[in-house]
Amino acid sequence: MEAKAVAKYVRVTPRKADQVLQLIRGKRVDQVTEILDFTPKHVAKVIGKVLKSAVANAVAMEGKINVEHLRVKHATAGAGPSLKRFLPRAQGRATPIIKRTSHITIVVEGEAPVEEAPRRARRRAPAPEVVKPEPPAVAPEPPAPKRSRRKAPAKEAK
Repeated sequence: MEAKAVAKYVRVTPRKADQVLQLIRGKRVDQVTEILDFTPKHVAKVIGKVLKSAVANAVAMEGKINVEHLRVKHATAGAGPSLKRFLPRAQGRATPIIKRTSHITIVVEGEAPVEEAPRRARRRAPAPEVVKPEPPAVAPEPPAPKRSRRKAPAKEAK
């Protein structure tokens, strides 16, 4: 079971929103709310609202659902339209200013409560015997002497 919530045209750059979204991906919803409460970024409040909306959508779809079993499956910040403005500069010039917006999407997924089944004791199979190889009858040849990398001395001219 998945539930999705999207906040469109949020006046924050996707890169800054993704910094906060990286903190919450794959975590449980109760952990995520605590993380967002103590994150000192403006976008954390917006992401908290989107998360609450996704949880509310999950409850509306499933009816009674335990919020402790929800986790963040996807959290993305896509680029929205950019507002283009101009700042007047010296000597009649103008500098463009691009005010970026983003679309923040959060998908929560319900985990089934994991109940541990009683474990049965397993019998171990006997370990195979390790056979050590016998040493060779003939002694190995000694390695060839290493050649030096130095250049040979120059020959004298006659």
